[in-house]
Amino acid sequence: MADHHRTGLKGADDGKVHQLTENELLDESTPLLTANPGISRTTTVCEDADEPDTRINGGHDDDSSEDDKPLPMRQMFFLCAARLIEPIAFFSIFPYINKMCQENGNLKDTDVGFYSGLIESLFSLTQMLVMIFWGKAADRLGRRPVLIFSMFGVTIATSLFGMATTIWEMIVFRCLAGVFAGTIVTIRTMISEHSTSKTQARAFGMFAVVGNLGILFGPLLGGVLAEPAVQYPGVFKGIPFFERYPYALPSFVVGGIGLVITIACALNIEETLPSKILASRGNSDETAPISSPKPAMSTWELVKAPGVAFVLYTFQHISLLAFAYTAIAPVAWYTPVPLGGLGFSPLEISLFMGFNGLSQAAWMLLVFPPLQRRIGTNGVLRACATAYPLFLGITPVLNMLLRNGSPTAVTMFWIIAPAIMALGCGVAMSFTAIQLAVNDVSPSPQVLGTLNALCLALASGVRSFSPALFSSLFAIGARTQWLWGYAIWVLLSILGFGFTLLSRRMPDYDELRRQRERKTTANGVAARI
Repeated sequence: MADHHRTGLKGADDGKVHQLTENELLDESTPLLTANPGISRTTTVCEDADEPDTRINGGHDDDSSEDDKPLPMRQMFFLCAARLIEPIAFFSIFPYINKMCQENGNLKDTDVGFYSGLIESLFSLTQMLVMIFWGKAADRLGRRPVLIFSMFGVTIATSLFGMATTIWEMIVFRCLAGVFAGTIVTIRTMISEHSTSKTQARAFGMFAVVGNLGILFGPLLGGVLAEPAVQYPGVFKGIPFFERYPYALPSFVVGGIGLVITIACALNIEETLPSKILASRGNSDETAPISSPKPAMSTWELVKAPGVAFVLYTFQHISLLAFAYTAIAPVAWYTPVPLGGLGFSPLEISLFMGFNGLSQAAWMLLVFPPLQRRIGTNGVLRACATAYPLFLGITPVLNMLLRNGSPTAVTMFWIIAPAIMALGCGVAMSFTAIQLAVNDVSPSPQVLGTLNALCLALASGVRSFSPALFSSLFAIGARTQWLWGYAIWVLLSILGFGFTLLSRRMPDYDELRRQRERKTTANGVAARI
């Protein structure tokens, strides 16, 4: 049998026919990316980025069986738990950062906003500078070690923040938390690698909902636990440590939560980087030779890959809309009605924010997964992009009702406002849909971490300036009453319409996959000549 030969095509591009032994025969089960047919098909995910693997989630030849792979819920549980750390750590300081700045810096009331904004801007800028480093580290060293190390770093930095006694210490500790920005990018990448085209919508829907929970509980912990000697004198009054460091308790509690989650994840989370998985299999199975991964694409090569630059820009455009609205909405709700706001009390603002959070969770859990399966990622983006300008125009309409002042108009406001807000929160699906677009446009699983890092680095840059910019523009519009105080909403609606145009030009991911398949096949044939 070993001496028996069959004839097969090899190097079809030059028209030559070569003799292949039976062990070399190409058939429908031979992996396209394997340089040697004797190599296990699971090693094909380690090929270099110039020979992209068209299967983002694995490297299996049988696409239907790969798509039918169930979502590993145990791993998803721990990844979602890890997801909680970043928003809780980020938002927990919001209730007390202004007072902390004023006390630590002996600031005037008019200077507090500048320094609190500076601290958050520097945090975002720090994240922008290190995000790509963490993405490349996750692609090279593995997802799991980068995730655990980043989680531990964020935990320590967050714990230290509450003990700062000067503005500079606050900046240093906050920027130190920004240095450990590998958490969010690595979690996104690992969820991508755990999910398939059929389960990714559900997986990232869970990711988004857990992020919203962190945004909800972070400020709650910070507000309830800050200044314990003042809020709970029966328990903490007379304890020198908490009187000297009034903001240490919320930092310690948030840090403790982070430490528990970090330890749990260290014990339970599995590696998802394809080359590391294959290396571990190779160590336990000497009969399965492993092809060593070749150098990955550079960042510039990644940006120039088909469709990547356009998706990157669209990601940042959506981020800009989200950050701008998040910064403006609470201010607009608080601003008096004659100036263009809604005149809400703090309680009404908190209720509205909680209602919006629940509405977004409902859209992400109940609507997004089946909708994405039915109309696709680009279809969801187009639907959200169509609704975005309308959603951003809601507040002026509601203000007009309140400006009318009649009992009927006010009653209509309280009937219409919650319903419109609940429906409008559906645009939040665009945040998850664009993440799926990033996964789909990635040229190779080997660079998915770097691509996610690049997206989030740019988003951190956008977040570093957009809240201050749009809040200032809102204040100018309210003070000058240009366009009756609605100028900022006109600007945001124009930006929303820009997203509408972008959504009509999103790449065809199936065509990109076919292009990668053709290139892979051509490279594979050339390698055999």
